[in-house]
Amino acid sequence: MTSKAFVKPLAIRAVAGLLLSAGFLAAQAIQGHPEDYSRADVEYGARLYAENCDRCHGPNGTGVSGVDFKSGKFSHASTDRQLTAVITTGFPEAGMPPFKLDDADLAGLVAFLRNMNTLDRGSLKAGDTARGQLVFEGKGACLNCHRVNGRGSRKAPDLSDIGSVRSAGSIERSLLEPNLQMMPINRPVHIVTRDGKTIDGRRLNEDTYTVQIADQEGRLWSLQKSELREFKVSTKSNMPSFKGELTPAEMSDLVSYLLTLKGQ
Repeated sequence: MTSKAFVKPLAIRAVAGLLLSAGFLAAQAIQGHPEDYSRADVEYGARLYAENCDRCHGPNGTGVSGVDFKSGKFSHASTDRQLTAVITTGFPEAGMPPFKLDDADLAGLVAFLRNMNTLDRGSLKAGDTARGQLVFEGKGACLNCHRVNGRGSRKAPDLSDIGSVRSAGSIERSLLEPNLQMMPINRPVHIVTRDGKTIDGRRLNEDTYTVQIADQEGRLWSLQKSELREFKVSTKSNMPSFKGELTPAEMSDLVSYLLTLKGQ
């Protein structure tokens, strides 16, 4: 059920061409601050770094000659977008191959690298994925609405690949403030057809003339707008907030579990 498809090992040997050349771009580097990154993303990135980068770069990011992650200075990447591009394209001539990483992994890894010089790594504790699955299926009752790898309800969006398309911080915000994180296409809809039939569900797709929705029983509907008497789209999510409902540890565990859902 779970798919721990974490990033491929970042066997980076010679990344002097990637990051952290002393003094280079120091005057013009755009550095992030701890408050610019979700702690959930930083913690996830710390896990990825420990699993994939420690072997070459060491816990402090100084294991490769000419590279010092903890200095906070990046020689070929002054912005997060550039840093992401460097990681995904690599420097083959310097011994670093390109890596195909999903957006969630890149967001976490960048967040951690940006904060190595400001946070105590020992204080970063990512959640436990096994306990997170128990929260998801038990206390959180998430399968009552969501579906994962063929199990659960179709009332709410399928989460089978949520860990590859949403970052740790975005997932955490969805759990705490679902109204703010709801994608427009997933907004709840209330429809009354010309013959008086009422359909409540969530929008899947919409164009000028038609709308496709999944109703509360998971049935799919494709409707002509000209045949509707009423069509209302709500900006309030049907998903409850878990703020105060889950402990910080349970929230961390749940986010960690959701990040393992990378699709088939």
